[in-house]
Amino acid sequence: MRWRRMVRVIAIVSTGAAYMLVARLWYLQWGATDQESRDHLPGDDLITRADLSATRAITVHAPVEQVWPWIAQLGQGRGGFYSYDILENLVGCGIHSAGTVVPEWQTLEVGDEVKLHPEVPLEVAVLEEGRALVLRGGVSMGSTAPPYDFTWAFVLRGQPDGTTRLVVRERYAYTQGWAPLLVEPVEAISFVMTQKMLRGIRDRAERDAGLPVE
Repeated sequence: MRWRRMVRVIAIVSTGAAYMLVARLWYLQWGATDQESRDHLPGDDLITRADLSATRAITVHAPVEQVWPWIAQLGQGRGGFYSYDILENLVGCGIHSAGTVVPEWQTLEVGDEVKLHPEVPLEVAVLEEGRALVLRGGVSMGSTAPPYDFTWAFVLRGQPDGTTRLVVRERYAYTQGWAPLLVEPVEAISFVMTQKMLRGIRDRAERDAGLPVE
C-alpha cells in the first residue's frame, strides 16, 4: 500500500540522515574529548564566530619538547605534513614528509609562510614557542579569493605523566553563501589526512623518545 511505502521511505531517509549526523560528529571530533572540543585554544580569537569547527587530538608518549620540533617544521618545502604524501602529491603539492628533525626548519616567526602547496601559502598568525602554532589563510579558486576565513591550530599540552596531548583545530568562517558546498566535502578529506598526520607526528616523537612505534 502507498502509505506503507511512504513510511518505509521516511524511515530509510531518517536512518540515513541520523547516520550521517553521527558520522559527521565523529570525524569532526576524532580523538578529542568533549572538554578539548569546548576548550578555548590559541587562535580561536581570530575567528570569533566559526561556521564550522573541527577539533582532533592524540596522546603522544613523549614530552612536549620532543613533539614541538615536528610541529615547527610543518609545511611544503619543509618537513611536510606526515600524512599521505602520495595523495597530496596527486594534486601537485610536492610534499616529502621528513623522518628527522631538521635544524634549519625550526625557526618560525609570526607573518612567515607555511605552504600547503607551492602556490598555497598560509600565514603564521600565532606562535607560542613549544606550545602553539596557528596558521591562517585559505585556498584561492583561480583569481577568486577563498569563500571563507580559516585557521589551523596545533596545540601541545603536557600531561602530569610526561605524555603530551596534541590538539589540532580547524575553524572556518564563511564569507560566501556557497562556502559550505566546498568546505563540507573538503572537511571529510581533511579528517582522513589529519588523523594520519597526528599518528605520523606521534610515531616520530615516540621513536625519538626511544619507544617502539605502533
